[in-house]
Amino acid sequence: MTRSWLLAALGILGACSAPPAAPPPSSGPDPKALYPFKIALDESVLADLRDRLSKTRFPDQIPGSGWTYGADLKYLVELCQYWRAGFDWRAQERRLNAFDQWTTMIDGLPLHFIHQKSKHPSATPLVLVHGWPGSVAEFARVIRPLTDPESFGGKAEDAFHVICPSLPGFGFSGKPQEPGWDVGRISATILELMNRLGYPKYGVQGGDWGAAVATWLGQNDPRVIGIHLNFLTVGPQDAAPGVPIEPSPEESDRMKRRAQELQDHRAYGAIQATRPLTLGTALNDSPAGLAAWVVDKFWAWSDHGGNLDSSFSRDEILTNLTIYWATQSMPSSMRLYYEGQHPRPRAPEREIRRDVPVGVAIFPKELTLPPRKWAEKVLHIVRWTEMPRGGHFAALEQPGLLVEDVRAFFRELRQEKKP
Repeated sequence: MTRSWLLAALGILGACSAPPAAPPPSSGPDPKALYPFKIALDESVLADLRDRLSKTRFPDQIPGSGWTYGADLKYLVELCQYWRAGFDWRAQERRLNAFDQWTTMIDGLPLHFIHQKSKHPSATPLVLVHGWPGSVAEFARVIRPLTDPESFGGKAEDAFHVICPSLPGFGFSGKPQEPGWDVGRISATILELMNRLGYPKYGVQGGDWGAAVATWLGQNDPRVIGIHLNFLTVGPQDAAPGVPIEPSPEESDRMKRRAQELQDHRAYGAIQATRPLTLGTALNDSPAGLAAWVVDKFWAWSDHGGNLDSSFSRDEILTNLTIYWATQSMPSSMRLYYEGQHPRPRAPEREIRRDVPVGVAIFPKELTLPPRKWAEKVLHIVRWTEMPRGGHFAALEQPGLLVEDVRAFFRELRQEKKP
């Protein structure tokens, strides 16, 4: 498979410099082969981005309203000005290309993934799964500490071989061209990827949609030794059907307080689950609109104390935004919400595993903050960590805390297996 044919399959020829070429014959290369990949956005894509940003018609804003009505205009204007005139995409491209990247065709789509091996052959394979509106760039600050723990305060036995797939419909993976690409089908592509990589056992870590994928893999693939989640969506109805388990007063207060903070931030899910193409048209055409939609989520879901720059650098936010913009994957990524809201009939699946060990890291500004006792009714919880700070984008916002908890969780699993 030539690189240019692969880019055509990805649908991002306009974002890269390679010219189009005909696909290989069906009798040619191994359809399960892995192909090296490097990010290389074409300069014309970046020039078009800068031109569009220069012509943005920003809205008015009620003086002093800040983030009350949506993305704060002052922050947004500054971010877009920096995106146009100061942001160095090529530096971020080099940073991401320092990781080993590949693609392979699974279920008719090119699947892009980082596969960074540790120098320790006995390292534990670990799949890191992003969600929306994230990308593999979320994990840039945790990959090295996980693969090379001795250089980041850990021990050799804490080492991981890290696999970070771009979910189908996101970033540098292909875009589904038919209905039905829900969490189950997406998860099955990751399972097949692990088949091709040949690891007999592996762990999974995820937040947001990545938490759903991690849970599916843990329950459906006997090779999974444990899953670590930084996002949970369990409720009292899951804990004990007909007999809800009451949270403690402290847990109840925490849930109510967070729900109050987010009461004006939930409409995005309803829109993306019902009319994703209508919204996607606007976000695919306006980089400023895309930035406003995404940074509003970063604001609502992080532990910034009133200053978003204290949680994320603008380079980190813009790297993620540029990936969505250049690959035109915001519309296709939002379709996952629609698929979840409109499930389609499936063949019966085998009975899922109930015994896979689960570690949970609860960050105080996460979207949901359920009590442990609710989660224990549906998951085999063996580690539960209440984090002192941080929010939804844990790998970006609090990489050190996340790395240490992942290390500790899998360390405990390894110790349990010792005679």
